[in-house]
Amino acid sequence: MPDLYLIAHVAGRAVAIESAAVESVVDIGDITPVPRAPATVRGLATLRSRVVTVIDTQVALGGNAEAKARRAVVTQVDGHHYAFLVDTLDDIAAFDLQPLAAGVALDGAWSEAGRGIVDRDGEPVLVIDLTALVPALTAA
Repeated sequence: MPDLYLIAHVAGRAVAIESAAVESVVDIGDITPVPRAPATVRGLATLRSRVVTVIDTQVALGGNAEAKARRAVVTQVDGHHYAFLVDTLDDIAAFDLQPLAAGVALDGAWSEAGRGIVDRDGEPVLVIDLTALVPALTAA
């Protein structure tokens, strides 16, 4: 039985995110920068009376910062809410997850986040795991 996936665009690429990982889809307002945070952390924002860490998904995947991104996919990781910025959101649809082909080479963080492929009308779309893009916490 196919699973539901949210189709979004990050760094000019279509990606699929398993719907079970999506708590909500929001427009992000003001973002407060966090001093000394990793480059992937754009800052903190308030959503529905709670503070979320805003992740620049494009930077997390090895690209350049996209200051214009204001749409985000919110998910919860280890009890904390994260808002992952995306360029655009397309659709939610049911797909069968297919494994990555043996010859498919993904660069950098794309390989860490990539979980498989879904076929969207003949176009292969990479399924990404947002939790793989959360910056690692280091002990003080």
